Amino acid sequence: ESPRSTAERQLMAARLKRCVVRRRDGPEQHGVAASCLRELRDKACGVLAIDKAREPITLVLAEDGTIVDDEDYFLCLPSNTKFVALAKDEKWSSKSLDSGTSWLSESVDEVDSAAEKWKQLARQLKDDLSNIILMSEEDLQVLIDVPRSDLAEELAQSETKIQVLQDTLQQVLDRREEERQSRQLLELYLEALKNEDSILSKVAEPQTAPRKEVDVVDTGTSSTDTAATTALSDQVLAALKEKPAPELCLDSQDLELVLREDAAALASALGWDKQKAGALQEACEQELSKRLRQVQTLHSLRSTSKGKQTLPWGDWPSAKRKK
Repeated sequence: ESPRSTAERQLMAARLKRCVVRRRDGPEQHGVAASCLRELRDKACGVLAIDKAREPITLVLAEDGTIVDDEDYFLCLPSNTKFVALAKDEKWSSKSLDSGTSWLSESVDEVDSAAEKWKQLARQLKDDLSNIILMSEEDLQVLIDVPRSDLAEELAQSETKIQVLQDTLQQVLDRREEERQSRQLLELYLEALKNEDSILSKVAEPQTAPRKEVDVVDTGTSSTDTAATTALSDQVLAALKEKPAPELCLDSQDLELVLREDAAALASALGWDKQKAGALQEACEQELSKRLRQVQTLHSLRSTSKGKQTLPWGDWPSAKRKK
């Protein structure tokens, strides 16, 4: 075999992502390697013997039913991600897994337990360190607060490397806070300019000011006429409504859920006008895109490094500031 053929095969292998697929109600699971979402769908139909009449299939994450239909999102998923293949007219349901719950890495009871939450998060990092980028601020803080010895045992790493990891987690948290403060300062500056323009306008046209103020009040209350129907949890809604730059504190899964919401329903749930809700969704979309680009960049760097299948623990930079 020529060196060129060997290099081409190695390049193709580097682009393949290992996945696990199964049917909604079937206990059997199959390992599949695919370079793109379309290839994964085709191979899933083959290994799961899905009839052509029941295609096209929909691939969802086995953990929570998230629909995976975006190529960039698929590329950012870690290896050995578990998928459920839904044929035409089928819908994902956690109840449909039944005996298949053992197929998931953690049971519902374990995930819901605050004491065990850090272990679930640690396993995500064990699969792929770039998952740090996709985590919420709350999840980052949970891992920072775990005793170093416990985290070292869970990840099978030395305490020195765990210290580097926790410093990195703190650095990510600090950067999000710095970005939040920068945005708040910018908003205050823009608000000050707006107020200054408003004062100058009132001086120039004093009779038109009261009418403009009434118009603003009327517009602000129009969005609360109907009750919201939204799939977002109370915790996410509270973060969106109360926290400055809420897109920075949410994990990537919650950001995606916000983007899926109808703008009118989101505005009603938050008691905002539709324009403000749309601006929030735009900010969430930008934050999610930024995180996915960062993860994709790390994956690209990893695929070009020789003999490294995971990001090197020791190469993560230490945080400039300790908690």
